[in-house]
Amino acid sequence: MRARSGSAPRIGSFDLEPGRVIAGKYRIISKLGSGWEGEVFRLAEVRTDIERTAKLFYPHRNPGGRTLKRYARKLHKLRHCPIVIQYHTEDTFRYRGHSVPFLISEYVSGQTLDDFLAERQGKRLGPFEAVHLLYALTKGVESIHLLNEYHGDLHSDNIIVERFGLEFEVKLLDLFHWDAPKRDNRKDDICNLIRLLYDSVGGERFYSKQPLPIKYICCGLKTSLILKRFPTVSRLRQHLETMEW
Repeated sequence: MRARSGSAPRIGSFDLEPGRVIAGKYRIISKLGSGWEGEVFRLAEVRTDIERTAKLFYPHRNPGGRTLKRYARKLHKLRHCPIVIQYHTEDTFRYRGHSVPFLISEYVSGQTLDDFLAERQGKRLGPFEAVHLLYALTKGVESIHLLNEYHGDLHSDNIIVERFGLEFEVKLLDLFHWDAPKRDNRKDDICNLIRLLYDSVGGERFYSKQPLPIKYICCGLKTSLILKRFPTVSRLRQHLETMEW
């Protein structure tokens, strides 16, 4: 769509093919995901071949560079949270005659949770395995909440599963920054964590067959009951550490 003169162009998707070099420094490898603010790509430094992750911001979602600035500062604030991908720097490239800003972060190997589940038998996890996944995610999100921040966009397409076995190692591919942190933002994170558990065991189709400990956590996806039972993510983490089967 063509923008009005002097306004930011409304870009619905960056059609960046593998092999294209942006900013004279980074070679596109593949697209990793997309969201409201922009798109995330896997790329490599031209000079070193070191792989990185880049978040490219849609210009109309980043007026005056404010969205990028808030996002970079949020990543920097959360740099000691193990679940958060580490931010490196910012840069710009030319796209259809416009300057487009982007952020460079570490690249984390692994699969999105969507792809990971697609390869599991029945495209879902067993109850015990799903609880371990939830525990890894809950601990990670707790480290974010303890810094008075929030994730804002937890879903299976922006969670990277690096390793699984006795425990899961997970990373968050993307964050969202609606506004200054509020209690409601953190409540949404809690509900989204519960939704991830619900979906990972098979969703509505298999919910009636789940053991009581799973149903106790999921609360039938009733927001009021979830937040009454788990008013903070720390309360959810404590429950997972002491739950009985």
